[in-house]
Amino acid sequence: MGKLVTMIAADGSVMCHCLDSTDMVAKAEQIHETSAVVTAALGRLMTATSIMGAVLKGEDSSVTVRIGGKGPVGVVIAVADNKGNVRGYVSNPVVELPLNQHGKLDVRGAVGTDGFLSVIKDFGFGEPYVGQVPIVSGEIAEDITNYYAVSEQIPTVCALGVLVNPDLTVRAAGGYVAQLLPGADESTIDRLEKTIQDIPPITQMIDKNMTPQEIAEYVLQGFEPELLDEVDVEYRCNCTRERVERAFLSMSREDLEEMANDTKDTEVCCHFCNKAYVFTPAELKKLLKR
Repeated sequence: MGKLVTMIAADGSVMCHCLDSTDMVAKAEQIHETSAVVTAALGRLMTATSIMGAVLKGEDSSVTVRIGGKGPVGVVIAVADNKGNVRGYVSNPVVELPLNQHGKLDVRGAVGTDGFLSVIKDFGFGEPYVGQVPIVSGEIAEDITNYYAVSEQIPTVCALGVLVNPDLTVRAAGGYVAQLLPGADESTIDRLEKTIQDIPPITQMIDKNMTPQEIAEYVLQGFEPELLDEVDVEYRCNCTRERVERAFLSMSREDLEEMANDTKDTEVCCHFCNKAYVFTPAELKKLLKR
């Protein structure tokens, strides 16, 4: 279970969301059996998406973040509900690359930089909001920062990280997003950026057992931060047999008839949790009668 906290400066100038996503990213690694660099890429995107989802209004709201930079990992996708629960998927779960020039996992090399970061916010009614920006880094945190600056015009500081053990399990994962609120002046972001320069990597702080609240207080030091909210979040897939049935019903009648007339069962596997749903020809014929 992950822990997500939200804190705000006493003067209302800046807000910080901080998430310990270690358990969530570990679950994703177990489901998708990802290599180290893919775990880092998927974990970073899931962490950011969880934070983005948690700030949405409306019970049926959700956010989907997709990054595709034509790197060997392919497309990386994360989806979160308005509680911050998240699920993720990656085209190629196993990618092996040398460490980068800093001796770190080469997330940029895995993701690539020739493509776009897309954000789709579905509020449960009307047309979804869609924002898309070119990839500027491939490291994901910088791309999230750029998305907020370009698409939503919100000055933002974002840090994301995943620390992977030699046995490919997840040792620490998390991130924070600090944003200026309406009415804040440019000096606020300058103060925030100067503070960030001296802060250790997010995974280092989590690995030292710092809580999300302690990290958020560190990020907002000098701003007299106050705790606004604290919630538990998890890796959660919303797939159900009923959803798969609806997907079948959205197919053309000819295609569904062809599947129903086959003598073999039809198996559908969820991309996000790998759960398999099996439908017999008789069950598909019942769907045809609806």
